[in-house]
Amino acid sequence: MDSVGTNRPPLRSVAAAVTRRSALLCPPRHLGLGNRFAETKLGIASGCGGGGYFGKVQRFNALRNTTTKVQSGKAGSSVTKEMGHTSSGSEVPLKYSSGKAFPLGVSQVDDGLNFAIFSQHASSVTLCLKLHERGTQDDADIVEFPLDRQKNKTGDIWHVSVEGLPASGVLYGYRINGPQGWQQGHRFDDSVILLDPYAKLVSGRKHFAVEEEKPSQLFGTYDFDSSPFDWGDNYRLPNLPETDLVIYEMNVRAFTADESSRLGPAFRGSYLGVIDKIPHLLELGVNAVELLPVFEFDELELKRFPNPRDHMVNTWGYSTINFFAPMSRYASAGGGPVAASKELKQMVKAFHNAGIEVILDVVYNHTNEADDANPYVTSFRGIDNKVYYMLDLNNNAQLLNFSGCGNTLNCNHPVVKELVLDSLRHWVTEYHIDGFRFDLASVLCRGPDGSPLDAPPLIKEIAKDSVLSRCKIIAEPWDCGGLYLVGKFPNWDRWAEWNGKYRDDIRRFIKGDPGMKGVFATRVSGSADLYQVNNRKPYHSVNFVIAHDGFTLCDLVSYNSKHNDANGEGGRDGCNDNDSWNCGIEGETNDLNVLSIRSRQMKNFHVALMISQGTPMMLMGDEYGHTRYGNNNSYGHDTHINNFQWGQLEERKDGHFRFFSEMIKFRRNHPILRRDRFLNKNDITWHENNWENQDSKFLAFTIHDHNSGGDIYLAFNAHEYFVDAVIPPPPQHKSWSRVVDTNLESPKDIVPEGVPFTGSGYRIAPYSSILLKAKP
Repeated sequence: MDSVGTNRPPLRSVAAAVTRRSALLCPPRHLGLGNRFAETKLGIASGCGGGGYFGKVQRFNALRNTTTKVQSGKAGSSVTKEMGHTSSGSEVPLKYSSGKAFPLGVSQVDDGLNFAIFSQHASSVTLCLKLHERGTQDDADIVEFPLDRQKNKTGDIWHVSVEGLPASGVLYGYRINGPQGWQQGHRFDDSVILLDPYAKLVSGRKHFAVEEEKPSQLFGTYDFDSSPFDWGDNYRLPNLPETDLVIYEMNVRAFTADESSRLGPAFRGSYLGVIDKIPHLLELGVNAVELLPVFEFDELELKRFPNPRDHMVNTWGYSTINFFAPMSRYASAGGGPVAASKELKQMVKAFHNAGIEVILDVVYNHTNEADDANPYVTSFRGIDNKVYYMLDLNNNAQLLNFSGCGNTLNCNHPVVKELVLDSLRHWVTEYHIDGFRFDLASVLCRGPDGSPLDAPPLIKEIAKDSVLSRCKIIAEPWDCGGLYLVGKFPNWDRWAEWNGKYRDDIRRFIKGDPGMKGVFATRVSGSADLYQVNNRKPYHSVNFVIAHDGFTLCDLVSYNSKHNDANGEGGRDGCNDNDSWNCGIEGETNDLNVLSIRSRQMKNFHVALMISQGTPMMLMGDEYGHTRYGNNNSYGHDTHINNFQWGQLEERKDGHFRFFSEMIKFRRNHPILRRDRFLNKNDITWHENNWENQDSKFLAFTIHDHNSGGDIYLAFNAHEYFVDAVIPPPPQHKSWSRVVDTNLESPKDIVPEGVPFTGSGYRIAPYSSILLKAKP
């Protein structure tokens, strides 16, 4: 058939309101939800067909496993059509045959390329091809091939094989139509070319946040021409034990986007730019990076239509367009999706060669497609809204919103679950990723109607999957619907958790809140109250004081309140409860006394983090004292507010940075600080006999080394006055050496080899901490 002159309406951009979830920055705290999960049997929303959840899973998997057999039937009959597309006076012959249902996405077959996409409720599917190398340059010249539901459909999979296409450089998408019943949950619109959820590469804008490229249409693309990536003969995966991890949360773009990175403009904010700065991470001492989203996302989503936030750019990346494709605008020099894929692999390889693992922050709880009030159709919504999203079928089939961003992915639907699993496996096999941190992971514990599940199928299958077995898997165990699961996340003894209670309790004790001594002791000793269940280990608690959400460490000790006016929401966004203390003056100051307390407090937080049992995580920039000037919701600022300031690092290299680096290395050199079991009474001695004193803000304890006698004594003074601490005798044939006193100026504040200490007492300054090491 001839696709030239099709009567399709022109492509249109659909304005969408984008709601940044402030709840992400202020997860529900101690909500007292009672039972771990509501007792709910998983049912299937009406869009999922009959037979219940497990029946659907079995049918879907059976279809995957038997697809080659199906091809011998009517759906696989060798029906071939030939299309002649005329452009610039030349004819481009393309031959179409029925194709096969799996794998989904684009794959090579003997006679060409196979395209397959799932849509249960579609009534028509049209494959759209844009052949730049064949002379088609605009949307009007897109080659379109309507699929025949008798010949190009197997079950709920639409498929076609195309002969004559180049092995790379082709852009593709789909027009899909179906029932228009809004109240039944359908949102079909065949005027929009939709992105394939299984596209391994996405083509759109080339340069990050260039508004002139804003109208760019998203297409899937592929590359079967390039040689396999060369990982190298001596290349090895780090495979670090979880007990040894020190995680550094960072943003790929923000790490080198600033001019102070001294990189050329083409490399700033890119995967390759990160490689240039790996020596800094080695000097700091971290051995794992947790990258904010690197899946293809829409950084210009705030600029779709005039609104109070249209001056901002979504630089954090929590607006996923596609779950398989790397962020193409992180490629150097606007290189595009193929270059992005290669350069991401180069970055991972460089990290691994440096002994650093790569953990991805992944967003499977929602997509970029906004809400029903201002729908934005790019992919899932137009392919099969009723399958891909949670809907309130009792309220006009409106999208349920447990993500705070307008929609919630229906993750435990069998098809969507398999999409997530396929995506994760792809990142492990194709990009050698070492682990994943799941944003708002409590969403993944909900059924199609939003009800919490006792044993969420997706969570279980991630834990049991053979490909993912070597990966670290970390949950952010809350969502914006109030499902707070810290210490209660369904885990199969595999899942670790961001320990939000650790963050809150450490902050409150260090800043001097009353009544926090006992819970502070619980947190630094591994949060056994939360994680000593079944075969869980201390390292399943990912301990953090600071993350990308909320205040930086510097701002935590510099501001009592958020200062978010620059976000355009009148200060309404971001968390109001930060457990912060400005040390006497709000914001920037030259007061030396205030600056001294702030410096001590930052070091106190870092000491507590690094001596705690569990897995420590710190935020990019805290190693030099990065400030966002009190903005605790800085997702939309592609500026110095988020960008790593390399000049400030150099200025503070011998002071603040040195302390942070040496403390990390001290942890890594002392296995008793990172045990793979919970502490017992012989492992730690608490020098405290008055736990119930609500006014006491001083705590001292000794961690015992049963192997070599290298005990470690620690004391934290959160009072505003000096405390004369009684130091216990050291182990036999040992003496104490002072390693840390946060009240001392650099370089005396931390001396890794230790300064010999004699005597039975130590005068500990207000808002300071000390660490003594027993040595021969």
